[in-house]
Amino acid sequence: MRELTIRSIILGGLITLIFTAANVYLGLKAGLTFATSIPAAVISMAILRMLPGGTILENNIVQTIASAAGTLSAIIFVLPGLVILGYWQGFPFLTTAAVCATGGILGVMFSVPLRRALVTGSDLPYPEGKAAAEVLIVGSSECAGSEDNKKGLGLMVMTALASAAMSLLAAMKLVAAEIAQFFKIGAGVTGFTSSLGLAFIGVGHLVGLSVGIAMALGVAISWVWLVPYYSQGIAGEDLAAIATDVFRNKARIIGAGAMGVAAIWTLLKIIGPIVQGLKGALAASAARADGGELALTERDLPIKQVAGISIAMLFPIAFLLWQFLSATPLAGMSTGIVILSLAYVVVVGVIIASVCGYMAGLIGASNSPVSGVGILAVVGISLLLLIFFGRGETPEETNALIAYALFATAIVFSIATISNDNLQDLKTGQIVGATPWRQQVALVIGVIFGSLAIPPVLGLLNDAFGFTGAPGAGENALAAPQAMLISALGKGVLGGDLEWPLLGLGALIGVVVIIADEILGRMGKRRLPPLGVGMGIYLPMALTFMIVVGTVLGHLYETWADGQKDPETARRLGVLGATGLIVGESLFGVAYAGLVAGSGSDSPLAVVGEDFEAIAMWGGAAVFILIVWWVYQRTRRVAA
Repeated sequence: MRELTIRSIILGGLITLIFTAANVYLGLKAGLTFATSIPAAVISMAILRMLPGGTILENNIVQTIASAAGTLSAIIFVLPGLVILGYWQGFPFLTTAAVCATGGILGVMFSVPLRRALVTGSDLPYPEGKAAAEVLIVGSSECAGSEDNKKGLGLMVMTALASAAMSLLAAMKLVAAEIAQFFKIGAGVTGFTSSLGLAFIGVGHLVGLSVGIAMALGVAISWVWLVPYYSQGIAGEDLAAIATDVFRNKARIIGAGAMGVAAIWTLLKIIGPIVQGLKGALAASAARADGGELALTERDLPIKQVAGISIAMLFPIAFLLWQFLSATPLAGMSTGIVILSLAYVVVVGVIIASVCGYMAGLIGASNSPVSGVGILAVVGISLLLLIFFGRGETPEETNALIAYALFATAIVFSIATISNDNLQDLKTGQIVGATPWRQQVALVIGVIFGSLAIPPVLGLLNDAFGFTGAPGAGENALAAPQAMLISALGKGVLGGDLEWPLLGLGALIGVVVIIADEILGRMGKRRLPPLGVGMGIYLPMALTFMIVVGTVLGHLYETWADGQKDPETARRLGVLGATGLIVGESLFGVAYAGLVAGSGSDSPLAVVGEDFEAIAMWGGAAVFILIVWWVYQRTRRVAA
């Protein structure tokens, strides 16, 4: 069956270039990005079905290449920080592309041995990987004749249209994209926010109730305890501004601390399967070298090639780091700093690849808090620089250390973004019967295409708007909030004013949750994934609340499905209905990104003004509830 073909590479590359540019633009201008795997799969199917010999595996390669667009574009969380600090005036093409490419390729290599541990040998839900697989299956010509697939495709199309319609109404401002209410609680402030995006319901349905409970606990810790506590005594009439500021500058740092401890614990728990996966990869390579046969679905890139490519990537990374330092007052210390940084990239890169792969398996690549990993990465490299090289003897040296910490973090962050997505793609491949090594090659190709698209778009946005806080930024400057936060943390560590007690409190919360999870496990009760709790604290409630609701609705539907004549088919149709919710919103996101880019307006489809906001909020909530009710009623009728 056709798989890694020239036309799949060309089509995947074109989609990657377009989607990466759109994601970077939309992420910095409108503050949101869209998942790319599923829209790429849909577009690929539409095009390849018109050509002779198109297959489900060829479509899978296209979405694998294009998935790099949704992941590498997250570099906008770090690199603009160098402009904000005043260290870069723009984004040099070769340097920016090389940072993305070298880190991204390392991310692919580091996650190759994880496939056996976290994909084939794990029960993680991988919501987006499963959703992409269902899209490929129901839309493939090989499976189109099945009666169940016809029913499933029809259901998925209907739920996708409903989801896209909700997104369209929100873009027109006729309904609110999210609802928010803030209020006093004692001497402090708190609030309730929730997205009205149907894709979050779909993700929640797919990830399961245990993750939902863990995230709900994290949300409660953040908004019932932390935000009210740290907002006590803050003067001001704008409760929303107070609560949002406290969440960003206090609760999220605590959440990052909790995630850090949970990530270390998770790594310790999965280190055994990772070692077994590495042994399995070595054994498979040895068997193939001896002429033994290995099933196509078990063939990863040979582990010796993985090691060789990983080592080879360290040379251009070392050059990039040395080149950055050579233009700073730190040039005399460049050898020691580069050696330390390379060790950090390798050790922390392997850890991050494992943790990000696990987080993506838990709640999906789109919702995985990669910016939290960036926070931990910049704190880690800043601490190492502080311990071994101090804060610098002059303000210029201090500023150079802060800028270098951000630059090194950008490489580690590229590893994180790709490993966050890689295993999701490999899960899709496992379900549809793809060849792992071909997907791993496709991901490297996608990284290269994405790396070429990112620098010119970043440069264009910087020239047109600039970034808030950067020297000479105008009134229309882009907020780039994640880059602001990460650069502020680098300043905090090396400048000596980071609020360490916040990270310490987060770590303590993480320890308590780990103990509770272990006790529940030994009692045979439902587990409480510590990373899920950390993500609930760290991520905005607007993202997490509807995922939690989706887990409850999914649990109720699964309970209903278990009582049907054909429980397996009923459950699969539930997955397809939830997948449609993700597909519809994702496809609309692609189209809307193009409209935003083409029009130069944040709200190109708006038909009403700000005076309609109250009606849009409550009307939007009513429409949202009605659509969710209809989706599940329709799914039950089809599955019954």
